[in-house]
Amino acid sequence: MTDEKILRSLLEAVANGKVTPDTALDSLKNLTYESVGEFAKIDHHRQLRTGFPEVIWGPGKTPDQIAQIMEVMRLRNPVVMATRIEPAVYEALQSKVSDLRYYQSARICAIAPLTIEPQFQGEIGILSAGTADLPVAEEAAVTAELSGFQVQRLWDVGVAGIHRLLSNRHLIESASVLIVVAGMEGALPSVVAGLASCPVIAVPTSIGYGASFGGLAPLLTMLNSCAAGVGVVNIDNGFGAAVLAGQILRTAEKLRLASAVS
Repeated sequence: MTDEKILRSLLEAVANGKVTPDTALDSLKNLTYESVGEFAKIDHHRQLRTGFPEVIWGPGKTPDQIAQIMEVMRLRNPVVMATRIEPAVYEALQSKVSDLRYYQSARICAIAPLTIEPQFQGEIGILSAGTADLPVAEEAAVTAELSGFQVQRLWDVGVAGIHRLLSNRHLIESASVLIVVAGMEGALPSVVAGLASCPVIAVPTSIGYGASFGGLAPLLTMLNSCAAGVGVVNIDNGFGAAVLAGQILRTAEKLRLASAVS
């Protein structure tokens, strides 16, 4: 019922007398949110408001709590996702949730179709500076793919060997929006933004020696980028970067449709 087409179909059925108001009310009673035990309230309405369903934040929740939330959400969403799920938690969830898939590098659990066709035009290019940045980069990539966006990955192209980046200019040029993930000094987004004609979302990671202060140094570098057109999300927030990239493409789709109508 959180899908706009399904909701519209229900309202039309009521208007045409094919569905009684009581039946419609029963279908809509948990539209805004639904309680799960005494520990969670699922925001079913988020998909209608923002275009993205609620996602489960794994840390701080027990496997049993995560399982109960997923079972409630799967009744209303074709894709249910939980982030920051460590292998031990996934093992505990396997016996509680059927058809659960695990993306180990991204630390994401999901109930989802085996294949998800891209629902929106455009491509999200995701670059990582180093191999150690992959968990955050993969979190962004898997989140975007599960949300119905086309993704192109380019790993280990940091500025210490900039020829690796420059030999892949075609990815930068073909992308509609870029997510650039980097730790250490965090210089890669500035370099990429100086080559790109599309928005660049910079993701600082907590990878680095002591003076990187757990990601604070690359965060400040990215905020002070000399290249224009760089937006910065929080440290290690691959998920947030993917949602922001998706919103950019969704907005572009709205503008295309509005232009076609006019």
